[in-house]
Amino acid sequence: MATLRFSVAEAAAGSRLDRALAAREEIGSRSLAERLLGEGAVRVDGAPKPKSHRLEAGSVVEVELRADRAPSLAAAPVTVPVVYEDDQLVVLDKPAGLVVHPGAGTRAETLAGQLLSLGAAGGPDPERPGVVHRLDRDTSGLLAVARSGEAHAALQRAIRRREIERRYLALVRGHPRSRTGRIDAPIGRARRDPTRRSLDTAEPREAVTHFEVAESLPQHALLDVRLETGRTHQIRVHLTAIDLPVAGDPQYGVKGDLGLERQFLHAYRLRFAHPVTGEEIDVSSPLPPDLEAALVRARAL
Repeated sequence: MATLRFSVAEAAAGSRLDRALAAREEIGSRSLAERLLGEGAVRVDGAPKPKSHRLEAGSVVEVELRADRAPSLAAAPVTVPVVYEDDQLVVLDKPAGLVVHPGAGTRAETLAGQLLSLGAAGGPDPERPGVVHRLDRDTSGLLAVARSGEAHAALQRAIRRREIERRYLALVRGHPRSRTGRIDAPIGRARRDPTRRSLDTAEPREAVTHFEVAESLPQHALLDVRLETGRTHQIRVHLTAIDLPVAGDPQYGVKGDLGLERQFLHAYRLRFAHPVTGEEIDVSSPLPPDLEAALVRARAL
């Protein structure tokens, strides 16, 4: 059993305990944070606290992370395409509409069940086996998943050190002021709506996004986006913040634009060093048919 111990930074003062735990990369999900709290595995300054407890700067949080926690989800038939695999990891091409792991209202039809069938392993949450990064439900594209605790730990270190190159294609309404850009703006849960992320937040976390114009269209621009950090909804929030809403995005962008039923956002490339051998892995994924069709329509405007 490992113990996670951290001090609350000044910037995080006032945060809810459950949200602060979920934001830690070692925990990574609200469901696991709540389960740890329910099991009495969390102490603040030596004492258990409720999930709604507001943290004070300088408080010490200790979390017992058990490796023997059994998953409650069941293995599921594998339907998602596999673009790379070996005994340490697998890279999947996730379709839009598939949730990566269980959460509120998403106990079935998630990728997590398929990951069990693929031998995914590693990480403290048995309902997120092997997951080191994620994609939103309606974002398609490449997802790397570990098959061992060693690979999971190494990939997480690479994520923290920003050594994994993650590139996306995003079609936005409008045109950027320059062909390349860097957006450096902390984001977190919106103050009035916990389902949204915003620059206006009481819990800001560093977020950096790079982009360059891949193609300029009459009313849109196709952007090649690179993540430096990986916050929830980061690309969609950052692009909207600079007046470049993502086409089809019903939450932050232009709902129904170009006939799209989801956001035009596709994780098309992953490049990183193999977590065990160090060999370079460089994989890519073509645009799925719905996004390709929307791009054709955008060119014809």
